[in-house]
Amino acid sequence: MTMDRIKLGDYNRMTVVKKVDFGMYLDGGDEGEILLPARYVPEGTRPGDEIDVFVYLDQDERPVATTQRPKARVGEFACLEVAWVNEYGAFLDWGLMKDLFCPFREQKKRMERGSSYVVYVTVDEDSYRMMASAKVERYLSQEKPRYRHGDEVDLLVWQKTELGFKVIVDNKFSGLVYQDQIFRYLTTGDRLKGYIDHIRQDGKIDVTLQPTGRRQTEEFSETLLEYLRDNNGHCDLGDKSPAELIVDRFKVSKKAYKKAVGDLYRRRLITIADDGITLTEG
Repeated sequence: MTMDRIKLGDYNRMTVVKKVDFGMYLDGGDEGEILLPARYVPEGTRPGDEIDVFVYLDQDERPVATTQRPKARVGEFACLEVAWVNEYGAFLDWGLMKDLFCPFREQKKRMERGSSYVVYVTVDEDSYRMMASAKVERYLSQEKPRYRHGDEVDLLVWQKTELGFKVIVDNKFSGLVYQDQIFRYLTTGDRLKGYIDHIRQDGKIDVTLQPTGRRQTEEFSETLLEYLRDNNGHCDLGDKSPAELIVDRFKVSKKAYKKAVGDLYRRRLITIADDGITLTEG
């Protein structure tokens, strides 16, 4: 939602109009003057200065500015903890003085205080108030993704399924990381980098947590080389080592480990024996 030139629930660059005992008033254009409370005024700020602020609604639903940074803006997904609940819904801690409201009608199940949920930050069309919605599917893009295999993306871990973890890709698309591609502990709300593996006919995205193809081999080869240098030039894991030991130590699949070993061997940086791999001299 845009209030003329002021973006509600987003960052705005605004000009200081005047100073008062309880803060500073900023030029909100057709919205009039918007208060930046004294506790958020950067030291040395004077009338005429331009300042970057986040604009949201105060307890009386009036626009107010802050230099605090919320955990999410309007149009973004985030995992937020419930600070308190009442007869109307839940109030989520999003890093600002006023908590973010999630009405019961926007909850998939009754939210509980102290628990965290992935939500979308939006503006209620009826009341024009900012709110959160846990009905995440409604806000995911239906566009055809235009990624290519191996593209790096930002992920928000959404929910666990029988197949693995659902993730939100680049704050826009639904994706899935399969269980057999996960080599680290994941939980709802984690933010991490991922890589496009495959885009299905229905537009759903399969994602991996490791680089794919040659890039993965090159990156892990350097990791393995650094490990050898830090461990007296030797690693006791080889072709016949259990995959679980490789995953536990390096957080990669046995296949990725063997490719990196092959890469280092072709570069004549290691020797291979029954008891593992060893750095060559020099």
